Amino acid sequence: MKRRIVEADILSDADYQARRKQLRADAIAMKKNRRVEVGPFATFYFENYFTMWLQVHEMLRIEKGGKDQVAGELEAYNPLIPQGSELIATLMLEIEDGARRDRVLRTLGNIEESAFLDFDGERIKATPTEYEDRTTAEGKTSSVHWLRFTFTPAQIVKFKSGGDAVLGFTHPSYGHMAVIPPAVREELVKDFADFA
Repeated sequence: MKRRIVEADILSDADYQARRKQLRADAIAMKKNRRVEVGPFATFYFENYFTMWLQVHEMLRIEKGGKDQVAGELEAYNPLIPQGSELIATLMLEIEDGARRDRVLRTLGNIEESAFLDFDGERIKATPTEYEDRTTAEGKTSSVHWLRFTFTPAQIVKFKSGGDAVLGFTHPSYGHMAVIPPAVREELVKDFADFA
């Protein structure tokens, strides 16, 4: 399983455009088993090489920066590809109404520090990725966060063995949890392909 996008992996504009419809259909099919809704408006979208590879191509398509843009996109999206001992998720706080979203985000400061994954007696606390702080000094959080769940080899074995796994938050204003569906867990296990 590839763990890093390199410049040689990038399709030409014409090639990507010709294949875009099918690639996006493939992504939709795969992503349905890489997302977990927790509570009324938090959704975890678990990333992998393909989701980030496609995102790089979409950014190149939208911004039209050509070869000069590639290095910056690789720098932005490579850190979101799991490296074999972790799961990485984009956490979206999805509230359609803008005024309500603003009010709610002001109550969820540091929610990114409160996410966890429980399974078989283990609790893995999420850590925000190396991106800039997503909660302001005034306590308003962003609607988008990137979280890393780092596993030990023994935890990987336990996670692969099945049973219930729960994603949740310990945040005082958002204490929701959700069981990860078996099909999602089966898909996420692929991110640990290098381990027993």
